[in-house]
Amino acid sequence: MSFNSRVVLVTGAAQGIGRVVARQFAENGAQVALHFHSNREAAEATFDSLAGDSHSLHQADITDATQAQQLVKAVIRQHGRLDILVNNAAIFEAHPIAKVSYDDWQGAWQRTINTNLIGAANVTFCAARQMIQQGTKSGGRIVNISSRGAFRGEPDAPAYGASKAALNAMSQSLAQALAPHNIFVYVVAPGFVETERVAYRLDGAEGDGIRNQSPLRRVAKPEEVAKTVLFLASEGTDFLTGGIVDVNGASYLRS
Repeated sequence: MSFNSRVVLVTGAAQGIGRVVARQFAENGAQVALHFHSNREAAEATFDSLAGDSHSLHQADITDATQAQQLVKAVIRQHGRLDILVNNAAIFEAHPIAKVSYDDWQGAWQRTINTNLIGAANVTFCAARQMIQQGTKSGGRIVNISSRGAFRGEPDAPAYGASKAALNAMSQSLAQALAPHNIFVYVVAPGFVETERVAYRLDGAEGDGIRNQSPLRRVAKPEEVAKTVLFLASEGTDFLTGGIVDVNGASYLRS
């Protein structure tokens, strides 16, 4: 698939899934606007690893409405347009209800919802309005990275599960709202993915148990998630708008 001349904004692209998504878009000819929040060193390393040129690097706290708006404006100033948005930025904080204090509980919920849902909503609004304004002939694309946890639950991190379930609902609502504008909205819902964030768990005592959740006896590679994102963002997938694609190796099957 080719994304020549297409401009892609990937949030939370300093490392993990976002890093690989950005790399695969760049390898397929896209101009990548790479967003990060605080890890500049990792973001710059990812930026330097992108194939081709005409990419850009942007720092923003997308939970702040003004910064989210400025992020999209900066992408437009640098690239002239925006064709594809990948909402990948997210946090995961354990806060088991039987063990944390009320203050810790409240803090985890606020931080998680602000980043995983409000931040995505902020960037999506600004990006979608830009896509409407520019009249994207081949169709604007928004791909939101959700989670298996939205469906099966996250007992130690209920705010995370709730934020991803809400992201799914937002995506499907916007798929209906934006289709008349030739903008299509998709969701990718991975299970465990082999990234830096969970390496300590996969390498620890619970690693085999996590891998054995799938009949494939492993977890996903970030490249597998990225390939799904690129497929959905490519032309010819219009009628998949509103769809949620599970990438969890049959570790959780929903009816």
